[in-house]
Amino acid sequence: MKEVTDIQFANVDKFAVCMIASWYISNIGVLLLNKYLLSLWGFKYPIFLTMLHMLSCLILSVVIRLTGLVPRQHIRSRRHLFKVFVLSIVFVVSVVGGNISLRFIPVSFNQAIGATTPFFTALLSLCILRKKETAEVYITLVPVVIGIVLASNSEPLFHLWGFLACFTATFARALKSVLQGLLLTNENERLDSLNLLLFMSPSALAILSISSKIMEPLAFETMLSNCKSSRIFGFVLVVNCSIAFLVNLSNFMVTKCTSPLTLQVLGNAKGAVAVVVSILLFRNPVSSTGMIGYTITVFGVVFYSEAKKRSGKI
Repeated sequence: MKEVTDIQFANVDKFAVCMIASWYISNIGVLLLNKYLLSLWGFKYPIFLTMLHMLSCLILSVVIRLTGLVPRQHIRSRRHLFKVFVLSIVFVVSVVGGNISLRFIPVSFNQAIGATTPFFTALLSLCILRKKETAEVYITLVPVVIGIVLASNSEPLFHLWGFLACFTATFARALKSVLQGLLLTNENERLDSLNLLLFMSPSALAILSISSKIMEPLAFETMLSNCKSSRIFGFVLVVNCSIAFLVNLSNFMVTKCTSPLTLQVLGNAKGAVAVVVSILLFRNPVSSTGMIGYTITVFGVVFYSEAKKRSGKI
């Protein structure tokens, strides 16, 4: 009987490792492919690319829901639907902002700015939810801010619009987290990551379609032209859209087979891994001061996570 139990635990551990590996690959992969398409390839339509991501997420979310891999959850009322719609707007801003920034700044700088999300989350929680953290938590946010100031001042490829777009995306990401805690407080209204994605996708897709049509009128024709002239572009685009959904699926599966805290710890390390991989692939110049600044930010985020755990709020 003990041998059977040991085998079951081993299988669970292997599955968890596979899910964590897929989470890392998908998160870093979609980031690098976005950079490749938007910057190196020159497909300068971040809103349209985000729209394709959302279309992929909508289709694949429906498929996953039909397979029964995730529990079926439902929209309970018009009020519930409105709350999801509000979240979808903030979600669109965060994703589009991140993709716009990749047109202008390196992945390494993008991740350095993104690492400041806990700072904005704590600030917005205090302003919107009136939720105060312990003094220790606030102290750990100081190196997060100092690090990003150092990294920004010494970034060789600093671009104002790219910085502002990434700053907006980071702020919106934190705002979505806080609003999700505020709007979906009722136990009956809470949705897991995949069901929330499914219900946000239609409204997000509509917003992105209209925005792309107005702001990027040549995007669709350019995509068709690129696909006809290069099979590689079409292949990379399809892989990119598929991985965009895999990010959400792996996020759900890692949380399911480990814990939200584990996911947060993995997220802290993911940024550092993405920076190293992007520098090796894209060969973008980095300064020693910038790397020191980013390292300070990463350690600040790690200390923040530990402080939150000790305060019992994770």
